[in-house]
Amino acid sequence: MQRTPSPLPLSTKKIPARERLIFPLDVDSREEVRDLVGRLGDAVWFYKLGLQLFMSGNYWELVSELVDAGKKVFVDLKFFDVPETVASAVRRMRDCGAEFATVHGNDAMLAAAGAVERDRLKLLAVTVLTSLDAADLRDLGFPAPISVEELVLSRARRALAHGCDGVISSGLEARALREHLGDGFLIVSPGIRPFENQRVPDDQKRIATPEQAFRSGADYIVVGRPIRSAPDPRAAAMEIQATIAELFGS
Repeated sequence: MQRTPSPLPLSTKKIPARERLIFPLDVDSREEVRDLVGRLGDAVWFYKLGLQLFMSGNYWELVSELVDAGKKVFVDLKFFDVPETVASAVRRMRDCGAEFATVHGNDAMLAAAGAVERDRLKLLAVTVLTSLDAADLRDLGFPAPISVEELVLSRARRALAHGCDGVISSGLEARALREHLGDGFLIVSPGIRPFENQRVPDDQKRIATPEQAFRSGADYIVVGRPIRSAPDPRAAAMEIQATIAELFGS
């Protein structure tokens, strides 16, 4: 009979509990952003802005609006290009007010990004997207013996060695990251599904509940569809915030 691993110690980083929930603004327009942010109100304090919103043409104005409103911002554009271009993108971001930005790629790209002086901006390296599983890795050409966990660990180890501040990883690999690499870096876990949402079909394959992710070592969780698709998004966000408050205190 398989034993359930004992919980790891919760993150002790000085992060306000309410900011451990990150909501992705995966919408198409400024109007939709303003509507969602207004409806969520004080239930969400940290927002992720990705590629879908970038294509709206108002991306940087919206980053400024959110920062001016006292919200935290995560720029999720997964910088991936020749090393100097990646470094230039990071330099251009230093003064936009964002807390996090994502980078991707080989050692040279990560090292170029990590070498940029950036004050408050934290760089998070993408390990393996939560929409991918072992079969997808084989389709992408990775050798069959390698597991998702092994690839996540390898990419995380290299990213941290090259100056990144943390990684993006599903809650399923957070435990291995903590056990092998320690607590001195950030883990942000997408693919989060409250229990009642776990059987709703979508493109996420490696999922965890909020509590599972945090008890496996995550510092932040990213929760999108379970909030956005709920009849009352603010109430759905507040339920997750209540779980976080129980774990970490308010």
